[in-house]
Amino acid sequence: MKALKSLVMSGREVLPVVEGGKGISVSNGESSGAWAAAGGIGTFSGVNADSYDAQGRIIPQIYHGKTRKDRHLELMSYAIQGGITQAQRAHDISGGKGRIHMNVLWEMGGAEHILQGILDGARGLIHGVTCGAGMPYRVAEIAAKFGVSYYPIVSSARAFRALWLRAYNKYREGLGGVVYEDPWLAGGHNGLSNSEDPKKPEDPMPRVIALRAQMNEYGLQNTPIVMAGGVWWISDWEHWLDNPEIGPIAFQFGTRPLLTQESPIPEAWKKKLLTLKNGDVFLNKFSPTGFYSSAVNNKFLQDLKDRSERQVAYAHEKVGAHTESFQVGVIGNPVYLTPADIARANAWKAQGYTQALRTPDSTLVFVTPDDAHQIKTDQANCMGCLSACAFSNWSQNEKGTTGHMPDPRSFCIQKTLQNISHGGDVDNSLMFSGHNAYRFAQDPFYADGFIPTVKQLVERIATGY
Repeated sequence: MKALKSLVMSGREVLPVVEGGKGISVSNGESSGAWAAAGGIGTFSGVNADSYDAQGRIIPQIYHGKTRKDRHLELMSYAIQGGITQAQRAHDISGGKGRIHMNVLWEMGGAEHILQGILDGARGLIHGVTCGAGMPYRVAEIAAKFGVSYYPIVSSARAFRALWLRAYNKYREGLGGVVYEDPWLAGGHNGLSNSEDPKKPEDPMPRVIALRAQMNEYGLQNTPIVMAGGVWWISDWEHWLDNPEIGPIAFQFGTRPLLTQESPIPEAWKKKLLTLKNGDVFLNKFSPTGFYSSAVNNKFLQDLKDRSERQVAYAHEKVGAHTESFQVGVIGNPVYLTPADIARANAWKAQGYTQALRTPDSTLVFVTPDDAHQIKTDQANCMGCLSACAFSNWSQNEKGTTGHMPDPRSFCIQKTLQNISHGGDVDNSLMFSGHNAYRFAQDPFYADGFIPTVKQLVERIATGY
């Protein structure tokens, strides 16, 4: 394989290998500091990161506010303190080698406030900010304010063009690179557009060439592209190296760093990764963000899938084929279903799915009484972790609401991600993963359940494998 050439990123020459900045407590100061110490770019998650007490124990993020807005303020406070804590840990572990980046989601609740709070409290410890999950127009301005590089995450040349023309052209010097994230193969939330078919993945090379051509129009020939999503062995991408149509290229690894000794995920999660088969990662649209996301198809996702299948459309009055009266709740006016749907509804009720919950799309989903209680409890306990949440109808606008009915077909993403990252049941929690996770079971590097250190993994990646 061609030798990997170092690149200057965020002000220093580094190996062109980047740790993906996975969500809540999945990429932290320990993992990112070790990655930087190995000569690459370590990335910790700035999404509700953990803080620790004097004994080094994780401080539980418990909310006491009576209103969603009060709890939202608590969440931002936790997030800022946690981000500063992880930045300090990463800096200390890195020993001044490599670079430390922080990843934030633009659609997380209070993103701008949290980003500025962490950068202010961790001055000199963070060298770059990666940001996706939305259109982060203001990340360039914020990064410039604190003298750090910024790395937008995009899934198309068109998206970068919009960001450049609206904002980034004013902050050219701070653009450290552009992360192209494959919307079909990356783990977590993906940037599939409405014009793209989730069942028909596209070759990333033409899309990245188009991105490079767009960047070249703006004089960004020397600005690296970071390929993210679907990257396992760099040998698979050898034809990208020294390719003038691609230009300077680095590779981001999100899934492989999950299985390292420094990875903070629970042991049960690590063991599960070693058992996955091709197709076990499921591209779905259950997230309350409204984005597609990729996660392991476990009982948690299957329950959501089954819930959506127990769904019928209703009308508020008799119209067309909707002729059969159906009572929702103990009191209230009935709704009307078709004869076929009333039969399905009665069959589900006979199976124990006796609670019919309304959705924003004038449908009913049928769940058990216990599930109905849990859904309503989770919605009531919302702490505003997203800028807008379909599940709870929270929005960080002045009204505190999206104006739409809460959607029981979704879930509280903060709750399940906190659960799984802190030892929760891997079968009954959302487990984000890239689609290549099945390769853990096939890659000889992990034979007999071997779990490398970050240093061993980076050294292995540098060989091409």
